[in-house]
Amino acid sequence: MTRVDARIDLPVAGGGWRTVQLTEPRAWEPHPQPYTSRVAFAAAHVVADPWGDNVPGAPAALDWDATLAFRRHLFSYGLGVAEAMDTAQRNMGLDWVAVQELVRRSAEQAAAAGARIAAGAGTDHRPDAATVDDVVATYTEQVGFVEGTGAQVILMASRQLAAAARGADDYLRVYDVLLRQVREPVILHWLGEAFDPNLRGYWGSADVDVATETFVRLVTEHAAKIDGVKVSLLSAEHETGLRRALPAGVRLYTGDASTTPS
Repeated sequence: MTRVDARIDLPVAGGGWRTVQLTEPRAWEPHPQPYTSRVAFAAAHVVADPWGDNVPGAPAALDWDATLAFRRHLFSYGLGVAEAMDTAQRNMGLDWVAVQELVRRSAEQAAAAGARIAAGAGTDHRPDAATVDDVVATYTEQVGFVEGTGAQVILMASRQLAAAARGADDYLRVYDVLLRQVREPVILHWLGEAFDPNLRGYWGSADVDVATETFVRLVTEHAAKIDGVKVSLLSAEHETGLRRALPAGVRLYTGDASTTPS
């Protein structure tokens, strides 16, 4: 086999460029079965189609062969995939049309590989959802689609709910409706303002301790419908305290920088 001599040129501070020599990729042993001691989801990015119609207002154009091949590669190592919920995708150009196709195709591949897959359900396809009732209806639409593909639901934080809610009670009401109607336990994702400033004050307060009290109350009341929580606040101290506060049987999914071991 001929070794590929790959180099890339990178810009440097003050102007100019430096050449970086790329090394050969490391070979990893495939894992024939999903892990059983822990649940590991990969947040897989998508591959844009460079020849597609990637223009504002047009549906996202993806290279489906490369995007799905990457997911098959992840499945081969025993990893699950957390699909269509990464901040590099949702609210950043991956529209609802592309999301539906991505979740459907990935769920089919996961089923064929016997792998786990969870997918984000939010409200981003209705930026005009202005009331709490609008938010419930919009969430319900995406939840129904994800469930219909066989993927586990990840309830993503909603910009529209953050704008419409007038306090903690509105958050509790929305999530109460959603959690009562889902068929299988879901994963809750609390995304902090470091990732999305539009989510400041989620759970009804900009005070993280107060917001956490509301969050833990929700999880405790609906523990039977919650598989786990993924909290992206970039605070190891907060995650340590939250882990102790969660009811037995509810996982704390970790993965961002400054987090505690999962």
